[in-house]
Amino acid sequence: MTLLTIFLMALITFTTRYLFIHPRLPVCLGAKMAKLLSFSAPAVLTAIWVPIIFIQQGELNVSLNNPYLIAATFAVIAAAKSKSIYLTMFIGLITFVLSRYLLTV
Repeated sequence: MTLLTIFLMALITFTTRYLFIHPRLPVCLGAKMAKLLSFSAPAVLTAIWVPIIFIQQGELNVSLNNPYLIAATFAVIAAAKSKSIYLTMFIGLITFVLSRYLLTV
């Protein structure tokens, strides 16, 4: 049963992606649908990063002792200033490691 579920989910995923990627298929999105879909990536990414940064041990943590919040703040500033994904990742990672180490000492 598990193998059948995996196969069916793979088939559904492939089919839905194929319909929009293949150039010969006459599927066109309207302007409203394209605008609506432009919000999906930011919505999904926000749903991923908000709980990681703000929720620890099942509780909201917006204090200055939150290493995730500190690192995210520095990463956002680095991204805005540098426009470099590598520098942003490096600054975020280093800030997280340092803040986690300094807050536990």
